[in-house]
Amino acid sequence: MFGFLRFPEGTCLHNAIHERRRIVTEDEKLPENPETDLASRFPTAYTILFGLIILVAALTWLIPAGQYERAMNEEVGREVAVPGTYQTVDPNPQGFVDVLMAPTAGFYDPDSYVANAIDVAMFILFLGGFLGVMNATGAIDTGIRSAMRHLKGHEIWMIPILMVLFAIGGTTYGMAEETLAFYAILIPVILAAGYDAVTGVAIILIGAGIGVLGSTINPFATVIAANAAGIPFTDGIVLRFILLIGGLLICIGYVMRYAHRVKTDPSRSVVAKQWAAHKKLFLQGGDQEIHSATLTTIQIIALVIFALTFAVMIWGVSSQGWWMARMGSLFFGAAIVIGIIARLGEKKLTGSFVDGARDLLGVALVVGLARGIVVIMEQGMIADTILHSAETSLGGLPELAFINLMFWIEVGMSFFVPSSSGLAVLSMPILAPLADFANVGRDLVVTAYQSANGLVNLINPTFAVVVGGLAIGRVSYDRWLAFIWPLLLILTVFITVVISVGTLL
Repeated sequence: MFGFLRFPEGTCLHNAIHERRRIVTEDEKLPENPETDLASRFPTAYTILFGLIILVAALTWLIPAGQYERAMNEEVGREVAVPGTYQTVDPNPQGFVDVLMAPTAGFYDPDSYVANAIDVAMFILFLGGFLGVMNATGAIDTGIRSAMRHLKGHEIWMIPILMVLFAIGGTTYGMAEETLAFYAILIPVILAAGYDAVTGVAIILIGAGIGVLGSTINPFATVIAANAAGIPFTDGIVLRFILLIGGLLICIGYVMRYAHRVKTDPSRSVVAKQWAAHKKLFLQGGDQEIHSATLTTIQIIALVIFALTFAVMIWGVSSQGWWMARMGSLFFGAAIVIGIIARLGEKKLTGSFVDGARDLLGVALVVGLARGIVVIMEQGMIADTILHSAETSLGGLPELAFINLMFWIEVGMSFFVPSSSGLAVLSMPILAPLADFANVGRDLVVTAYQSANGLVNLINPTFAVVVGGLAIGRVSYDRWLAFIWPLLLILTVFITVVISVGTLL
């Protein structure tokens, strides 16, 4: 993925980004006996997502078409389904042409209840360009080696500190796509510390993910879901803090335990067979140069601008209502400023930006491919039918059974609608009022929804943040599942206990 970026020879990331003879591919990670290596045979994210598009298209021929009436909800700012208005409609099964059109339509479908993906894809490209320019200064490479020199012997504490920071981003403003900016920066640091690439991915993906799972004031999950449910978003906030703090402690302990085990015995890494390839990709030459790393004045200035750019991004998203277009513009402007200060010159500046954008092109394409699944569901008129089935399944259940079945229904729907805001707008207007008949607070329904969505989005192959982060970290999807499945079981039990106790409060 990093094969087209150009960096000065002799730096840690030179061969991690630009190979003179060839790009490092998955084939280079084969062990001596490739038949035993599942990673060599596991499909790519592109194949998985396109296969899901085909599967959902096939379901449009089997599941009856239906639709709720929709009305504008001013508080949510979108049209939402009106309870009790479901009716069957003429089927619109999706065929061969629709399947081929789905990834393209996923970028810009104007009629979807899920935000368009084209702005996310463009943000990713501008982010890639920004990283390309930043890396061309050598500041990141030298900064990594300098940081490792100062953290020598205490590297393990990077894990809880960084996971807490990412969790704060998740719980306050739903940090998700924004995390893609951090993988290429953090993973070399983690590898230099003696851990593996999965540890770096886990710090970011699980850190931000547990924050979203335990959202407190997240406008893209808790707030929009509470509005759609007709309650103040502060209702149930104590229970969500319990989920956030308890879940974060569980996740930090899990990742730290794994990291310690890997550093003690690298063969216990779930990507042990890719260890050499990952080091070659991210850390060529870095081990020998850690103790001699010295930042120049220009590189220090570049790193300050780099940090300020992310600080401004967080401020804009959390308090100014920024979305992908403004964030992309921010990274574009910061790239120009850094290029000028570092005196890269016009050709090197533009070349580094274009090469950096090209480096993340595959990630940008994944966004549209993932959204294509939702497009097929909507065009095939089966999304509301699935929702109506959930509505009828929940009727008349006792409190404990109701809230736990609600959680699992939201788990299932999250695989097809990974967007937290999209799932809230789709499901909350219909499912939240059912809580009144089960004598369950609507706030608990909102908590079950966001917990389910946050849990699924730690592994969801239809979620661009998951497949994009794994692609940048060069961790195959099956290796990620091998790492995280015990944590998913622990979190599932924890969530079930918390929401079950919530019915008694």
